[in-house]
Amino acid sequence: MEPLRVDAARSRGDAIDLMLPLWRALVVFRAITWGFACFGVWSRWDGIHRPSGAVVQLAVMGGWTVIVSIGYSRHWGRRNTRLAFADLVVTVGCMFLTLLAQPLLDIRAGASVLTSVWAAGPVLALGISRGRDGGLLGAATISLALLSLRGVDNASKVLSNVQLLLVAGLVVGYAATAMRRATSRLREAIAAESATAERLRLSRSIHDGVLQVLAQVQRRGHAIGGEAVELAKLAAEQEVALRTLMATRPVTGDRGRIDLCMLLLPLATPRVDVVVPAETVLLPTAKATELVAVVKEALSNVSKHAGPEARAWVVVEDLGTDVLLSIRDDGVGTTADRLEVDRADGHLGVSQSIRGRIADLGGTVSVRTAPGEGTEWEMKVSKA
Repeated sequence: MEPLRVDAARSRGDAIDLMLPLWRALVVFRAITWGFACFGVWSRWDGIHRPSGAVVQLAVMGGWTVIVSIGYSRHWGRRNTRLAFADLVVTVGCMFLTLLAQPLLDIRAGASVLTSVWAAGPVLALGISRGRDGGLLGAATISLALLSLRGVDNASKVLSNVQLLLVAGLVVGYAATAMRRATSRLREAIAAESATAERLRLSRSIHDGVLQVLAQVQRRGHAIGGEAVELAKLAAEQEVALRTLMATRPVTGDRGRIDLCMLLLPLATPRVDVVVPAETVLLPTAKATELVAVVKEALSNVSKHAGPEARAWVVVEDLGTDVLLSIRDDGVGTTADRLEVDRADGHLGVSQSIRGRIADLGGTVSVRTAPGEGTEWEMKVSKA
């Protein structure tokens, strides 16, 4: 398959649906068990009270098998759930069609219910479409129909069948749920892979074109001097912005968690470097958002107080169960006493926006600073 066709298939989700094999297996199960039911009727033909009624029942079962096989094969998503419930109703009806072939007294005396194992079809269908609860619902419904035909007095004789139905619904339901989650994660992984591949393609084009032009504008602007220097600075800012955009990873999330690195990378400027691990650092979305606010406040302090030529570095370290976030600058620095005085004077950036937020997250924060040596913040929070 050509790459473009692969991408098109992935975008439609056709190539990453792990549920299709389960539905196809159900179609095969339906066809085979209908054949078993036919063989059962043929082998007990002489013992059937009304053979014509058995033929009618098998015909109805065969027609419905064709209908659900076509429906399940098309894999209509939610429509398959509705079809599974319809399958349950029709299957229960087919079970009671045994009364056309055998009187109720004969069935309660030990005559077979002619649907046999074919009746387990909707149990599997509901397990696939609705998970564990759907499978158990289907098993309970078929079991009640079987008990109503056999009679309460014969409940012990059908107990093994009821147990098999419940186990089948439970196991298939759990398996389908696991497959559905795997499908969702696979789709996310493929989407991220496709986004990364497209970003790399665009990055090559930008690097070979726009970035080269911006670099040339910077060199020429500084060489010419005067007002051209301002153009050189603007070109430098745009170059950093483009490089940051090229380096930014696609959004990565899992059950309310998000990649902290993806949120921090756009904060890079010509005077701010953001250094992150190669792998994602997943945090709860609210916690990651608060950490970004802390970093912005710290960088705002650098811009206001560290000096016009100060540079800053934001570093993220993944410690396994914790994440360590460092913000360091090479500005004029200050003293710990001065920070305490600022807090007492009502300057709340340090005490509330930084220390307060980290305390609310259950983390720790420390600051090292000295006149002429810049300032470094270290914050550690749990990834949970």
